[in-house]
Amino acid sequence: MLDHGLSAPAAPDRTVIVGAGGFVGGAIARNLEGRGAAVLRVGRGDVDLMESGAAEALAGMIRPTDAVVLVSAMAPVKNLSMLRDNVQMIEAMAQAIGKAQPAYVLNIGSDAVFADSPEPLHEGSSRAAESFHGIMHLTREVAFADAYPGPLGTLRPTLIYGADDPHNGYGPNRFRRLAASGEPVKLFGQGEERRDHVWVEDVAELAARMVMYRSAGSLNAVTGQVISFNELAQICSRLHGPVPIESLPRSGPMPHDGYRPFDASAITIAFPDMTMTSPEQGLEKVAHGA
Repeated sequence: MLDHGLSAPAAPDRTVIVGAGGFVGGAIARNLEGRGAAVLRVGRGDVDLMESGAAEALAGMIRPTDAVVLVSAMAPVKNLSMLRDNVQMIEAMAQAIGKAQPAYVLNIGSDAVFADSPEPLHEGSSRAAESFHGIMHLTREVAFADAYPGPLGTLRPTLIYGADDPHNGYGPNRFRRLAASGEPVKLFGQGEERRDHVWVEDVAELAARMVMYRSAGSLNAVTGQVISFNELAQICSRLHGPVPIESLPRSGPMPHDGYRPFDASAITIAFPDMTMTSPEQGLEKVAHGA
């Protein structure tokens, strides 16, 4: 749950976005800039978090009156080597905010910190990461809280989709690209597993609101709706095709036992006027260039 530091939204003197060159960081930067907020975009060309001296260089860019949004990560984390590299980046960011002591920090995390549950997950669910990716994000949360005593927020998106997604992972991002190119959409099994999916612009909107309110605590960026991968494929075929939908044999069990629901009520409590975009609505927006 969130504790707003301000009773009404107000832009910080400046927001420093570490990882602004990426998919999510870029969306957050655009959202804040669209509000007229001052933004310093920091990318790998400005500070390479894997290099010696990165913490000092990043700390030198941050003013005491700044809000800092930490997005940078090598994701998804698939193995121990990637986890090690991410921990090095986390250490640099943690040392930087510890030294600079900005006015507010927002960590962009992931729902992967939660263990699977047949009941809807919520902000108070047990953090029990079961993957390298989840361990990385849990490490971020612990490290940043240890380094920075000021108001710290964590936004945990579930599976993100959007036009500029760089990963092309299994799901709506890959499905819509296949359909748009006239190729069949290929599902594992019958695509019966059900997940929550969140539009990147909604993630950016929630992040911007947390910055504007200096919101401390955690919030899951989710819709509260589960949809099957088969349904997602059907939507993409309708919007970009039609194209055939084919089934591939599974090479292992369905991730998360085929079901990972979320309770989105904390979003409504924190931001009563915020309406999360359904996957069908979001994919229609992406198809039409929104």
